[in-house]
Amino acid sequence: MPKNSFRELAAGAGLRDREKLTERHSDIPDRPDDIRSAYARDETRILHCRAFRRLKHKTQVFPNIENDHICTRMEHVLHVASVAGTISDYLGLDRDLTREIALGHDIGHAPFGHEGEKLLNQLSQKKLGEPFRHESNGLRFADKIELLENFDGTFNNLGLTYAVRDGIVCHTGEAEYRPLRPREELGDLEEIADDPDAGSAEPATWEACVVKISDKIAYLGRDIEDAKALGFLDTGELAELTEMARETGRGAINTTMIMHELISDICRNSDPDAGIRLSDSAAENMSRLTDFNYSHIYNDSRLRPYSRFAHSVIAEIYNMLIQFYAGAETIDALRAVKRDYPVVVGEFINSLRRCSAIDSPVEYRNEKIYGTLSSQETYMRAIVDFISGMTDRYSVRAYEELLKY
Repeated sequence: MPKNSFRELAAGAGLRDREKLTERHSDIPDRPDDIRSAYARDETRILHCRAFRRLKHKTQVFPNIENDHICTRMEHVLHVASVAGTISDYLGLDRDLTREIALGHDIGHAPFGHEGEKLLNQLSQKKLGEPFRHESNGLRFADKIELLENFDGTFNNLGLTYAVRDGIVCHTGEAEYRPLRPREELGDLEEIADDPDAGSAEPATWEACVVKISDKIAYLGRDIEDAKALGFLDTGELAELTEMARETGRGAINTTMIMHELISDICRNSDPDAGIRLSDSAAENMSRLTDFNYSHIYNDSRLRPYSRFAHSVIAEIYNMLIQFYAGAETIDALRAVKRDYPVVVGEFINSLRRCSAIDSPVEYRNEKIYGTLSSQETYMRAIVDFISGMTDRYSVRAYEELLKY
């Protein structure tokens, strides 16, 4: 497709309610002299929030505690921003919006990668009767959990634009199997987040469609690269990759080849009528790589001990915290045991004070989503929020603290 073929459709052009895309979820202090676009301002707010910073210590696929060169969730996010930015530039879409969605798309990820997500989903289903999904949790963190200090010393939630929030909650799904087009109606994002099929929801902008497919492109090759570096693939599996490379006329199956081929293919084959798409042959190759990764990496039995360890960590932290529920006196009950559990209880108290109406500092202007902790269900949700925001190494420190007694 010719370069800049999507220029007239950038950032929601053509939508009758395009103005809604730049509406912010919550009020943040205005800067009348700001030189940034609304989306560029979102980038600053994402980069400086704590949930983004913690991505550097969250697992992508392989635990990275002892190896500095294994991909972290932070690196993955930067890879997605690079892939999506390249495609967006070529197609003539809004680079700022594309980048901000990519940078923010995984802020709701749990510790221990997708294993942690599965475990929190089990816990949430059992205790709260609702699923836990990292894309929906990303919207919750952006809208209700994360705080930033403003230039006047007050704290607000991130207050991101509708378009960036939409890209976060709609970024998942097996995008390579179908052309992607923006949905016609914008709608309520919390309703999309609560939908059991939220992962298959179409985004509201072409930029978010680009991020959705770039997410898959970014991790396929890097996960293979990490598996090779760790000696995770045996001779037969490496031979299978070599054969795949030979059949497709390529010298190797690696990050460089996968990203180049798929990015170029999307740019050649996407158009406003057909959508953001891969050619049939590229989609088939991507599907084969996906099957290879699931068979030989993601579902490999050697990752099961890691899964069981993650399960123990998450379960024990939850079981320790839940016993201190005491309604409006919960924070006092936690303070009584803070000396025994300074790592986990101390920070949990801080999280409750930030997001509840109990002992909350006056400079916190955010929504008090936990109220006065009037129900145990609200307290359970606060624990799930707290655990989902943890890094791998912080959750391990908290677990080790529990083992002292």
